[in-house]
Amino acid sequence: MVRPEAGWKMNSSKLKACLSHWQVILMLILIVGSVIAIGPRFEDGKFTTNLQYGLELQEGTWLQMEFKAEIVGFETDLSSDEFVTNLEKQLDADIYLIEERKLEIRSYYPRETLETAFTSAGGRLTSYEQGVSKQTADDVKRILESKLNALGTKDARVNPLSSFSGVTHYIRVELAGVSLAQAKEIVGKQGKFEIRIHTTGNETEHIVYGDRITSVGVPSHADPGNPTWGVTFTLDEEGASMFQKGAIATGATTNPEAHFLDMVLDENVVYSAPLSSELAASLEREPIRQLYASTGPGNEGLEAAKNLEIHLRAGALPVDVAVAGSGYVPAELSDYFKLVCAIAFIVAALAVGAVIYYRYREPRIVLPMVGTNLSEILILLGISTFIQQLDLAGIAALIAVMGTGIDQLVIITDEVLHEGKVPSPSLYKKRLTRALGIILVSAATVIIAMVPLALMDLSSLRGFAIITILGVIIGVGITRPAYGEVIKEILSK
Repeated sequence: MVRPEAGWKMNSSKLKACLSHWQVILMLILIVGSVIAIGPRFEDGKFTTNLQYGLELQEGTWLQMEFKAEIVGFETDLSSDEFVTNLEKQLDADIYLIEERKLEIRSYYPRETLETAFTSAGGRLTSYEQGVSKQTADDVKRILESKLNALGTKDARVNPLSSFSGVTHYIRVELAGVSLAQAKEIVGKQGKFEIRIHTTGNETEHIVYGDRITSVGVPSHADPGNPTWGVTFTLDEEGASMFQKGAIATGATTNPEAHFLDMVLDENVVYSAPLSSELAASLEREPIRQLYASTGPGNEGLEAAKNLEIHLRAGALPVDVAVAGSGYVPAELSDYFKLVCAIAFIVAALAVGAVIYYRYREPRIVLPMVGTNLSEILILLGISTFIQQLDLAGIAALIAVMGTGIDQLVIITDEVLHEGKVPSPSLYKKRLTRALGIILVSAATVIIAMVPLALMDLSSLRGFAIITILGVIIGVGITRPAYGEVIKEILSK
């Protein structure tokens, strides 16, 4: 058993020696910064912080929705475009070619129905998986997040749940402080969209509402040789007639540059541009159902086109969804979970301290070790206020980080000390380097094991993996080297 010399107490010289190392200074700076980020305080007679809690630790609702669409593979002797055209005649659905010989069908059909339709269209169905492509799932996520942000919903999380094949089957929405009925209303609610045309000055005149839009395309180029991005949308017959009459009445067809067209969502202008000369001339002769809104070239134009697609849908999703599961966490239960998590963390910290004291029986080793371990957790909490909500899985990860952290500090302590004493500086540095090398290999193993979980769209396991990876990086990069310098200065004569 290691028994360092007794009768030690901290003095100013040892304190100055500890603070002379940049690793220790960095750890202290991060501790102070973490305390500021966490922001513990009393508000309205209650203790509160800036920590973000997951659904289990605060009142709220979760909805898990299933996509009513399919990703299918096909074979055909026809060209892909010709086959898709034939298939659209067989099925009343939006169909997109997402890869060579792979389609996304944005309506639900059983496999048997699709096999018949594919045969009639001149092809053969080769694979079938219910769900949507990653791009469509990202679009749905953007639409929901835009809608939730516009409604001022706080602490909302939208997570697509994908399989290893890349097909997204479900999307999960978590809303804090919202009842189940409110959550379903928010997710299904559409905004008020309309198209207006400028008359004189800043005055505008209503032309058509968004309910006349029958379909909205994905961002695309106007033609293959044009780098400009934009979005195609289609009006029904009555909407096209209203659009034509409004454009003629306001003079937009004869002088389009002086009569900008505004797209307005919930009284906010989301797009404004004049009619093209070709469209203005066409509207003089007949109603036009299919329109193209140009947003510009490059990445900026593409991002604007993606946002415009969301606005044109007015919050409507590009594919139908069905609620596959839902749940509500009341405030009483979330408070109980918080209490249980706090008790579990305190018990774990006390157990760790007791085991370390039983092993070393010396406060000048136990106190720095436990202090370093708790500092690591504090820094991890400070960082998590910016990037990660704390749910039950996250709390479990914190406790796991505490345990693995103590293991690594024990490795450092046993490796660098000899008969309870600090060896010569050169030998100490060599032993500390060897200990940190062992810890680095162990940390790399943990990170490699956690990366797949962090990259998968499994919300609870993803949070566990992210907290664990952050804890390992903080330990290896900051707290372990700092502890090595502190223990050297404390135990040296």
